[in-house]
Amino acid sequence: MDLVIARPEGLYCPPGDFYIDPWRPVERAVITHGHGDHARTGNAHYLTAAPGAGVLRSRLGQDIDLQTLAYGERLVHHGVTLSFHPAGHVLGSAQVRLEYQGEVWVASGDYKVEPDGTCAPFEPVRCHTFITESTFGLPIYRWPPQATIFSEINAWWRANRELGKASVLFCYAFGKAQRILHGLDPSIGPILVHGAVEPLNRVYREAGVALPDTHYAGDFARNDPLLRQALVLAPPSAGGSSWMKRFGDYSDAFASGWMRLRGTRRRRGVDRGFVLSDHADWPGLLWAIEQTGAQRVMVTHGSVNVLVRYLSERGLDARAFVTEYGDEDDTREPQAPA
Repeated sequence: MDLVIARPEGLYCPPGDFYIDPWRPVERAVITHGHGDHARTGNAHYLTAAPGAGVLRSRLGQDIDLQTLAYGERLVHHGVTLSFHPAGHVLGSAQVRLEYQGEVWVASGDYKVEPDGTCAPFEPVRCHTFITESTFGLPIYRWPPQATIFSEINAWWRANRELGKASVLFCYAFGKAQRILHGLDPSIGPILVHGAVEPLNRVYREAGVALPDTHYAGDFARNDPLLRQALVLAPPSAGGSSWMKRFGDYSDAFASGWMRLRGTRRRRGVDRGFVLSDHADWPGLLWAIEQTGAQRVMVTHGSVNVLVRYLSERGLDARAFVTEYGDEDDTREPQAPA
């Protein structure tokens, strides 16, 4: 019997009678991390890794019925031994290890393999079957070292400040924004954030993650002289909105793995693109899969067919798993008042 199967509600563990990151409300939901395509409202009971508790309550409500486990702590439910292990994606992100009658499966959720200082680094978990994402599952996706990207962002900000322009950097409000903050040089100037970003900054700080001081951009009057020295972090949804008018003459950029493709940058219509992703690139995916020792790999969301074919050609039992996971934070982030 497969330990995880696909149902209309989401990925289901039959012997344990629970779902992993369900996309429809269920009785028992095991959550890998707090992004909107994996953690949704309406479930009766939530189980997640302890470092992610603050994120889930911030995004889903303080009154959700939430149970947590420390990384590596084991829970036996209906004969299934369940534990969480770091996925290295965002704060609190976890792989779910399931063991039942000698069979071990790992559902990885989303993950990246380069440590970044804002969450526990990815931890390979040995298993018989590995459920992997493939968001960037094409050979073209190969990430430069994050230190290189942070250096480029700081240099861009510094150059804009010298020109008297605000630097507006679009990035996902949860995970990406905090990772960028952690890598910035705050001596360059003030750091401003959109109203969708600051609540998550607070959660990260409460979890002990070092972030530089930030200011709510809405507190600054239009064309305030400080804006011309500032770096502003905002979700993609803020682009083209009236909220942007306060910055006057500004330079904008987008930080995403999708910036690896020139066409994406052109479609976004920004001045700069920084290649920074919280997902594994092609070499990272292959390394992570190899480290599990799994002979069976279930591939979800992204370039599924390419990765399945590649793994099959190398002797693994690779199959597609149809899910409703996607781009974790797109235009759904709430916008602060203009």
